[in-house]
Amino acid sequence: MKSTSALSLIAGAVALAAVTGFAALNEPSGGSTAEARTATRLPVERTSLLCPAPGLSDLSETAYTAFTPSGGSGGSATAGAAELLSSAKDDEASTDDKSDDKDAKDKKDKDKKSKSKEDKADKPVVSLKEPGKPATGKASGSDSPALIGTATGRLAPGWTAQQTTTIEAGDGRGLLGISCTVPDTDFWFPAASTAKSREDYVHLTNPDDTAAVADIELYGPDGSLKSDVGEGITVPAGSGVRVLISTLTSKAADDVTVHVTTRTGRVGAAVRAADDETGSDWLTASAEPAGTVVLPGIPADATSVRLVAFAPGDDDADLGLKLLGKTGAVTPAGHEELHVKSHMTAGMDLKDITRGEAGSLMLVPSEKGRATPVVAALRVVRGKGDKQEVAYIPATAPVGARATVADNRSKGSVLSLTAPGAAATVKVTASAGSGGGTPVSKTYKIAAGTTTAVTPPVPTGLKGTYALTVETQSGGPVHAARTLTETVNGIQMFTVQTMPDDRGTVEVPAARQDLSVLDD
Repeated sequence: MKSTSALSLIAGAVALAAVTGFAALNEPSGGSTAEARTATRLPVERTSLLCPAPGLSDLSETAYTAFTPSGGSGGSATAGAAELLSSAKDDEASTDDKSDDKDAKDKKDKDKKSKSKEDKADKPVVSLKEPGKPATGKASGSDSPALIGTATGRLAPGWTAQQTTTIEAGDGRGLLGISCTVPDTDFWFPAASTAKSREDYVHLTNPDDTAAVADIELYGPDGSLKSDVGEGITVPAGSGVRVLISTLTSKAADDVTVHVTTRTGRVGAAVRAADDETGSDWLTASAEPAGTVVLPGIPADATSVRLVAFAPGDDDADLGLKLLGKTGAVTPAGHEELHVKSHMTAGMDLKDITRGEAGSLMLVPSEKGRATPVVAALRVVRGKGDKQEVAYIPATAPVGARATVADNRSKGSVLSLTAPGAAATVKVTASAGSGGGTPVSKTYKIAAGTTTAVTPPVPTGLKGTYALTVETQSGGPVHAARTLTETVNGIQMFTVQTMPDDRGTVEVPAARQDLSVLDD
């Protein structure tokens, strides 16, 4: 008699892997590698994305763009849906909205507002109908909530969403861009700050039906910035919370690393960093700690670049700096090495390191054989005086098989491609436009140890915005970033989005044996 439980167990694990991309089946103890069958890659069938609340300014305008590349089958699914829905409005974690002395009129007004928000939440801000063509949506003002998105079926593999906010003047002015993030349980944000000139918020968004509980740890140049306030922060189901990190500690520090973890549940996390002089932008999480990290896409006209790194382990890290430019890798004079003490944030002012030539920064162990994992990010400033503008570039994983970034315009986009090791060839595809246009593809060869910065291809007959998809064709790993620029009131505002692998497929191991021979 066949074992129904065994069949169900294996089938369930394979289905979970195909849907989430997180599950894996391990070789049983004592099994021979030769006995294991080749694993296959299947398209994911469900993807979640979270977009943080756009900002705190009444002068803001936010554009959303969702996109799924063509060619993903979504397993056996022939249909699917992809929507970004409004969450409950973000609240500051320290705020308690409950009050016992509300009169009847206040309660009635509150109920009306609540009902209005519920009605809005039922209507998607963005609804994607088909792969290969972006879908767009808009929001305005400071009252826009975070968005919670889910894509299924053929729209799930490689689904991406971009949130781009323009704030023309006032506090936090700038072009703020972020590729909406996947929910997780662990995030590192170097390059945050508790300085008096900064106002940095951690935005936490919970996509699930039950509350999540998160902890926020801060690390400055001298180590941990102790605070009980950052522990046990409740993020309500389907809602968002923002936390001003300067309220978590009494110590002002220019360079701070923020570590977000969850005790229960999962969240999307991002830091909105604002500076009195240079404006604001989103700081997204650094790639997982690694001995060698790459930070791609420093603009050619950067007037100031600051590197911030953190070593989360028990060992100090000694890092060598390499600038990967158009013609090769060089060690920046006067900035050859950075020493990062364990659990302490280290910063280095690299000034105008690119000197008119776009490049990428690579951090490598100073001594071979002694690779200490680190996380890192760059604070990049363009312009001078009252026309300065800031963006952030975190360390990022390679493009892998495929990576996509949405919300490209006919002008103002620059694509940076970096091959830190071996030479590589990639295909870049400009999708159809959100309002019309024909896709265009172009192949680029990137020499070993260089960065190629190009004006990306534009769809023929473009109407609206479009997506750029980068696919590795051959050679070594490639790291990529897109810079989006917009001139507002004479200021060259800009934002940079890195492009890690889109996780459109998941590896599903084959069964080691014929399950039909299993008996009860």
